[in-house]
Amino acid sequence: MPESLGDYYMSAHRIIIEKYIEGFRRSDHAQILSCLSDDIVWVLHGYKTLKGKDAFDAEIENEGFEGNPVLTIDRMIEEGDSVVVTGSGSVTKRGDERLQFKFSEVFTFSGDAISRLETFHIWLG
Repeated sequence: MPESLGDYYMSAHRIIIEKYIEGFRRSDHAQILSCLSDDIVWVLHGYKTLKGKDAFDAEIENEGFEGNPVLTIDRMIEEGDSVVVTGSGSVTKRGDERLQFKFSEVFTFSGDAISRLETFHIWLG
């Protein structure tokens, strides 16, 4: 990291993750999918594993929820081709029930595209 940039330095991978998360905040499928490799693997621990952009696209907006999620990134840790992101968020379940959660995601890159994503969600009361 260039010392002169200090805390403001953002690696290419972190910039892509910020773009990806912003896409989810707006439910912008094209923006989200532009960050992914064609052979993306998304492991939603405790739920299911998806392979390929079509499967990923179908999961972006879940029928049980409405509106856009609120997502806050707390921390990013990068090593090699992987970046771990922790944060919190909330979604609106159909019927106006607001659900809060914490998340941790491990992004693995192939070049400048996310090739594997492992998602851990903990729902809060």
